[in-house]
Amino acid sequence: MAEIFGADHKIFDNITVGMVGLGLIGGSMVKATKKHTLHRVLGYDVDEETMYLARESGNIDGTLTPENMKECSIIMIAVIPDQLIRWVEENAQYIAPDAVLVDLCGIKRFVHDRVKPIAEEHNFRYVGGHPMAGKEVAGFRNADGNMYRDASMILCPDEDTDSDTLDSLKAFYLSLGFGEIVLTTPEEHDGIISYTSQLAHVASSAYIKSPTSRRRMGFTAGSYKDMTRVARLDPQMWTELFLENADNLTFELEELVGHLTDYLNAIKNRDAEELLRLLEEGRNLKVTEPIENC
Repeated sequence: MAEIFGADHKIFDNITVGMVGLGLIGGSMVKATKKHTLHRVLGYDVDEETMYLARESGNIDGTLTPENMKECSIIMIAVIPDQLIRWVEENAQYIAPDAVLVDLCGIKRFVHDRVKPIAEEHNFRYVGGHPMAGKEVAGFRNADGNMYRDASMILCPDEDTDSDTLDSLKAFYLSLGFGEIVLTTPEEHDGIISYTSQLAHVASSAYIKSPTSRRRMGFTAGSYKDMTRVARLDPQMWTELFLENADNLTFELEELVGHLTDYLNAIKNRDAEELLRLLEEGRNLKVTEPIENC
């Protein structure tokens, strides 16, 4: 089971933070770091305009390079899984032995199994992470230094993660405005995230494809907006995330299709009693669901 920690850890001294990937997630992370702390931030993104914006806005203090990477106490990576693995393979030799590398990917098993051996070979520390906040829009321009306020930060330490490393990471993320730190395993993370995030994105993408959507003007309110918000996704990123977590996501999709079929049959058969039972069942589950953030 996941462990949850609140804001009761002291903030450690000023450090140099490295950030690879300055899109919505990484950009919001550097903006939060500059907004809430006095840490020095070095950033890197393949997009030159993004780098220009990050420098000119003062949200990074310089470019993260192989030459200055050893100055970083924490290095975070917020790019799609395949790019992340490639970056770690190419740059592991430049990471300081006492540094902590944190990936911010939306899946954990795939990344952990590939990054962990590299970290062991090069003697730096590695912990998987996942900030539970986001928007339906991407890019540094949409990044927000307050996006993580009161959100959960999931960390996936393993048996080799020492308590000092974990305490430092808890303090760091709480200092950025996160409301709580959730500790779990890569396996539990991927199982739960397939339901709380990935399934919602698949359902939204499928829902918007109805031809009726093209005739919706004047007929939409909160329900439509809620159902379609995350259909505006990054196809390349979510394809990777879905397929690397295919076992868990397949299970959740089959569950959803089964329940939808129950509703479909009740409506087709004009079975008011069964439909009422299904609706009451769903309503009662929503009312009594546990208050959890992972």
